Amino acid sequence: MAKSLMFMGTGSDVGKSLIVAGLCRALSNRGLSVAPFKPQNMSNNAAVTSDGGEIGRAQALQARASRRDPITAMNPVLLKPEQETGSQVVVRGQRRASMSARTYWAERGKLMPEVLGAFHELAATADFVIVEGAGSASEVNLRANDLANFGFAQAAGVPVVLVGDIHRGGVIASLIGTFAVIDPADAARIKATLINKFQGDPSLFTDGVAFIRERTGLPCFGPVSWFADAAKLPAEDVLALEDYTADRAGTFTIAVPRLPRIANFDDLDPLRAEPGVSVVLVEPGLPLPRHADLIILPGSKATRSDLAALRANGWDIDIAAHHRAGGSILGICGGYQMLGKSIADPDGLEGAPGVSDGLGLLDVETVLGPVKQLRVENATHLASGQPIAGYHMHMGVTSGADRARPFTVVVAANEGAISPDGRVQGTYLHGLFVADGFRRAYLGNAASPDLAYEAGIETTLDALAEHLEKHLDIDALMALAEPVRLD
Repeated sequence: MAKSLMFMGTGSDVGKSLIVAGLCRALSNRGLSVAPFKPQNMSNNAAVTSDGGEIGRAQALQARASRRDPITAMNPVLLKPEQETGSQVVVRGQRRASMSARTYWAERGKLMPEVLGAFHELAATADFVIVEGAGSASEVNLRANDLANFGFAQAAGVPVVLVGDIHRGGVIASLIGTFAVIDPADAARIKATLINKFQGDPSLFTDGVAFIRERTGLPCFGPVSWFADAAKLPAEDVLALEDYTADRAGTFTIAVPRLPRIANFDDLDPLRAEPGVSVVLVEPGLPLPRHADLIILPGSKATRSDLAALRANGWDIDIAAHHRAGGSILGICGGYQMLGKSIADPDGLEGAPGVSDGLGLLDVETVLGPVKQLRVENATHLASGQPIAGYHMHMGVTSGADRARPFTVVVAANEGAISPDGRVQGTYLHGLFVADGFRRAYLGNAASPDLAYEAGIETTLDALAEHLEKHLDIDALMALAEPVRLD
């Protein structure tokens, strides 16, 4: 019978996703069958699954760490923010509706049977199901009808390990304080605490560990030292964008405007990994750097709204000037749509119905539609002949004269568009820069001939597992797991 253990955090970005990924790889290395699970996630960084849906990027990475194909059961509810007070609601990998936050919080309890069904589906195929909570476990204002943390843990009968981040400070208070504010029944489900992201001499925190054990009456695992190579793994949380470094002088510079609803920003990770490339994520209010060699317009969860924000920041002027000066521009998914002449949303899928003028750098027009295209693709980049293994994740159909000059060919069908001068290009393919051969052909001399991006991910996952083996008693930790309850 499968066993399960859930990792909740005292807050967002305490390292839950990384802990789960590392444990999945460590258990897999021991010859065990393991599956990751996150009942509810909120992210615009998603991945296409082998069963034709989408899940959070972190769960896709955790599936890879488990040596499994990602499937929709691993993240049955995914919220993709479209505006300040609303999100697209994805259930079992498919868009179900767009809801305001108030409506979703009132209705979400109805999704618990589907969440439990997905959990039990995974449990039937694994020795262990490692569960990740969302945000903070102490958000008592969101406890009613909760799917993400204790609501799920209580419904599924799963024991909990509470993770605290010592790097941000106040870890003792955040761990012990969680017990003080949550319901006693929820507190009783916590079986241990875990200290993450420690830097320095761990012996200096011996008294802290003892204090936490004394106050909680529970084991305290760790501290787990800071894992410096975490940046080499695809990130899901938009907070990861804060780690993008400033421009580095003398390198090939790629400028990327930080759109309010930027999506699938892990498309940039392989570029960022190139030692000769500087990826500059330009914050609102700042101009795009004039010396940029390439501007990339990234994916967006709310294309028309983000296009309006792009104009409000004056980035449309910077992009036009870059083009006039002979610079190159690449649009990916929503960015591709923005480069065209117009974007129409007749059904109001991303906001109020209407039509927005595009940047007009590609002779194409886009009409958004309710059917989301979700599929893994094997494509060929026409200019270089290099293969690309990417994926489609978009709503809308793009047509126009510049599609006669496609960016790639997918199963004998043209995909994307290129301007007559060849300097403005658009594609719906996400994940394109993962392909080493294509990336080198596209970047030319700026690319390293030695960077093997996919192999590097595997190496880093193994290093993460080794890191946890060093800093945690994994046998004692996993002994806290309990058999999955099927009632």
